[in-house]
Amino acid sequence: MQTRTLGTNGPQTSALGLGCMGMSALYGDSDRSESIATIHAALDAGITLLDIGDFYGMGHNELLINEALRTAPAAAREKAQTSVKFGALRTIEGGFTGYDGRPNAVKNFAAYSLQRLGTDHIDIYRIARIDPDVPIEETVGAIAELVEAGHVRHIGLSEVGAESLRRAAAVAPISDLQIEYSLISRGIEDAILPTARELGIGITAYGVLSRGLISGHFSRDRKLAANDFRGMSPRFQGENLSRNLDLVDALRKIAEQKGVSVAQTAIAWVLSRGEDIVPLVGARRRDRLTEALGALDIGLNAGELAAIEQAIPVDAAAGERYPTDQMSHLDSER
Repeated sequence: MQTRTLGTNGPQTSALGLGCMGMSALYGDSDRSESIATIHAALDAGITLLDIGDFYGMGHNELLINEALRTAPAAAREKAQTSVKFGALRTIEGGFTGYDGRPNAVKNFAAYSLQRLGTDHIDIYRIARIDPDVPIEETVGAIAELVEAGHVRHIGLSEVGAESLRRAAAVAPISDLQIEYSLISRGIEDAILPTARELGIGITAYGVLSRGLISGHFSRDRKLAANDFRGMSPRFQGENLSRNLDLVDALRKIAEQKGVSVAQTAIAWVLSRGEDIVPLVGARRRDRLTEALGALDIGLNAGELAAIEQAIPVDAAAGERYPTDQMSHLDSER
């Protein structure tokens, strides 16, 4: 497995990470046994970075990871790295009501995560979205205290803009910024990515296949389950979906010429953007994981990269990446 280092102060991780959200929530029902088998397969392939949210399935995700790690070979378990997001407030019905970044809340969230994960430390800890009522300095300061106490190894951030990135980095070393980055989500290239590089902060890129939209497996007539987040996502709606899948068709022609899949091409593009970027692949099944791993063996030359970006120009996507109310929570979009 190829490795990359998350920023100046972060850990060395596998070049691909496994995003575990879909195993617990937001993409419809999932198969627990297949999820655990997929995590085991990822660990066996050398993937070390597991991306988790304490609010994914209201604790389900961390308990799932606990089970997967307990039943994995000891050598793989010892190499696994947990990257945990916290702070989202949920209702019993599954709704989101805000974010809590108060220092006491940060430590409370961490205590529950450690218990559910069955471990004595979290490798990277980050608030999922900035709490607008709490200065980022206070939230990061609380995580820094957890680092000092040995409960957390590294501090991460999620979906923050360039200014907030600077403010956070002035408080404590930041390993990485987790943020959406794909062929159809390139907003970080203007200010956020240059700022992260200036500050020595790595990028863990989620949504590299845009929730399956640019995977090559999503069809125009696909029916989504009622509990699938994509049913509310603007990019999956009506004419937006059709226009976005036109982009995928253009990408497919390039992939076919190279003899690889659309998903592998999209992941390889993100990998090509810099050694400081670690794509997170949200595979819920072993076959999808195997496909994603194949991207590591794909080299894209200058001509192929130019063809890809001609097929999917910057800002070509139709629709925002989240519904309007959720976009308002993104510091990275301000």
